[in-house]
Amino acid sequence: MVTITNPVIAGMAPDPSIIRVEDDYYIATSTFHWTPGVQLFHSRDLNTWQLIGYPLDSKKINLMGTDTPAGIWAPHLSYDKKRKEFWIAYSHMVNMSGREFNAESYAIHSKNINGPWSEPIYLTSIGFDPAIFHDEDGKSYVSILEWESRPNHQAPGHIVISEFDISNGKQLSEWHRVTQGFTTRGAAEAPQLYKHNNHYYLLIAAGGTGYAHGVEVGRSESIFGPYEPHPSMEPIVTSSPKHLFSLGDPDAGQFQMYNPQSRIQKSGHGSLVETQTGELYLAHLMSRPLMGTQFNPLGRETGIQKMKWTSDDWLEMFDGSNLAKVSVPGLSGVSLTKQRNDLIFNFDNNTIPQEFMTPYHFQDDSWVRVNKNSQNLRIYGGNSLFSKDKPNILATRAISFNYEIKTAIKFKPLHYSQSAGVGLYYDSNNWIYFNLFWSEEENRKKIRISQSKLSERIQYNYVESPVDSETIDVKVTYNDGKVSAYFKDKDNETFKTIQENIDVTYLSDEGVNGAPGEIGGFTGLFNFIGSVDAYQHESYADFEYYYVTSKESSEEK
Repeated sequence: MVTITNPVIAGMAPDPSIIRVEDDYYIATSTFHWTPGVQLFHSRDLNTWQLIGYPLDSKKINLMGTDTPAGIWAPHLSYDKKRKEFWIAYSHMVNMSGREFNAESYAIHSKNINGPWSEPIYLTSIGFDPAIFHDEDGKSYVSILEWESRPNHQAPGHIVISEFDISNGKQLSEWHRVTQGFTTRGAAEAPQLYKHNNHYYLLIAAGGTGYAHGVEVGRSESIFGPYEPHPSMEPIVTSSPKHLFSLGDPDAGQFQMYNPQSRIQKSGHGSLVETQTGELYLAHLMSRPLMGTQFNPLGRETGIQKMKWTSDDWLEMFDGSNLAKVSVPGLSGVSLTKQRNDLIFNFDNNTIPQEFMTPYHFQDDSWVRVNKNSQNLRIYGGNSLFSKDKPNILATRAISFNYEIKTAIKFKPLHYSQSAGVGLYYDSNNWIYFNLFWSEEENRKKIRISQSKLSERIQYNYVESPVDSETIDVKVTYNDGKVSAYFKDKDNETFKTIQENIDVTYLSDEGVNGAPGEIGGFTGLFNFIGSVDAYQHESYADFEYYYVTSKESSEEK
């Protein structure tokens, strides 16, 4: 028997929504303030997943100025067998201040998973995490969390369901409030509907986005309920099976629910799929903390668990427990293919690799392009990295606790506000940047460290080195929460040290701007190359290559 090893999609890949169409499996995940919007992955074996694209482009969304972790939340992927169409429902969270959580929910559709995708169809502003259920009779229903902003009411609100004409977004019935959760964990969200043996099953995320996260289920003979909770009165999948009463807590880290016996944490927000042979699997988000901490730099990743129907038609994990596992039985009769994790980009095919994402604004040839003659990636300087408007960086998800980034940079700064380099990025308030710049005091090019922690600039006044050559190689290593950086002239063999073992554990979901007891972010760490020009936006840097190679650490074995 083959074994699936979690996570199946490492790095920022939260809120997975999974479907199967014939022999192909697809997963959609959240992207928040990153563009393009919604990551789509493909697999044939449920273990090895390849990024295939993003359906939300600059014509469909505008994320400039977005406060993280707002943006594009919880895409729900479905397939309408009657129309032979793929559908994605998603929320665009535009405000989280005052716990108002203003979100606009939309749906898009396509005959092909690779697009083109329709223009967004407006659904509702009642809350967030919409999902579309295509019933056997051709009717369609939207389930969503109705966000509760009133004081002295149980937060975050009710799960509600309504019939829709999804072709035009017209609501055909009232919203039916069906549950505020099926256990005492509370914080119900992300409702998804399924049908099995004449029962409707409502799968929800609960317990908050932290260490108490889990998957809950209820069932009903009517789509509008009432829904009967699972007999266990506990989550059917979680990393922390210990009983918890947290009704009324809208969303919290619940750090006391950390399970020291489990390598994976925060398992929840599940989505169900049936294989060609009738096997059941549930894709879910999960996290992996740095050893000895409760910090999760890689953010919320995608895991998968094998499931089954019991003799009385309840859904549960294949082994009868509710504890999410690292190792899971794979598909029967299917050989696993090897997952490619390293990124080797030489920019020799004149296209920008699709793995590159950008925060807040979109990639276009006004600021980034591949130079066909030199086969370099050219990035024109944009706003500073503090900007939530147009920071001109290209970034890839960090997927390992031990890895190395290498690049070669050709850059000719003329003004002190111009820079180019490589670094680690969480959001506009949290990053570290090893960059070339122009020193007016010394009238020469140098390399330095720039850093932000919780929006405060960190100065390294005495860690600067002169750079004499036109092009330099830069190497950055990340090892279990500590980063080191090195550089060398193009013709030299030996790297010089910029700085070693800088503690960047704060570049994690728990380390960024969180109130006590809360998760600060929901996204994860990225690696990036980029350029800044607060002078004329005319300077540019040429990057010859971009390599990210992972090394297995003790935390990943």
